[in-house]
Amino acid sequence: MTTAKPKIGIIISTTRENRFGEKPARWIYEIAQKRGDMEFELVDLRDYPMPFFDEVASPAWATPTSEVAQKWAAKIDSLDGFIFVTAEYNRSPSGVLKNALDYAYNEFNRKPAAYVGYGGVGGARAVEQLRLINVELQMAPTRSGVHIGGADFMAVWQQGKTFEDLPHLGQSADTMLNELSWWAYALKTAREADARKQEAA
Repeated sequence: MTTAKPKIGIIISTTRENRFGEKPARWIYEIAQKRGDMEFELVDLRDYPMPFFDEVASPAWATPTSEVAQKWAAKIDSLDGFIFVTAEYNRSPSGVLKNALDYAYNEFNRKPAAYVGYGGVGGARAVEQLRLINVELQMAPTRSGVHIGGADFMAVWQQGKTFEDLPHLGQSADTMLNELSWWAYALKTAREADARKQEAA
């Protein structure tokens, strides 16, 4: 049986008006779209304005009452893996992303996560925190990521450069996407096998 192409969500994980995140998100999307092994879509947290988490229990045990959170969980459930495009706020990912992660659980399980970080140290500290959170959500983080450090960040944000002017980032993106593809296929195959076992039981 041939496994269908994994569907990967590229999550724009900040929502403030003057955010930078759309630039790297659209850049990684354009690179990814040139591949034939996975399908990609942009997922913008602005489209899921969830309240601060105030449910009776973790979504691991109870479906959230928030209709927006239910819509978010359905979107996550429809995807086979994720690329989190993340800023670094005080050495962590944005509060709105952490809140979104808290609003789903089972929908994230046994799916891969990759990262595009940006900021003073390429968003590395935010990415490391995301890896820990993703492990708790039973996800498989990739080892490689894309880190858009201070000089590259400023070059694109304020100096008129494009990501195409920074080929080292493209090389990092290719490595990350290759890892993501391997994990996406491996985990999708395993999830589908589990589903068949449950149906046969």
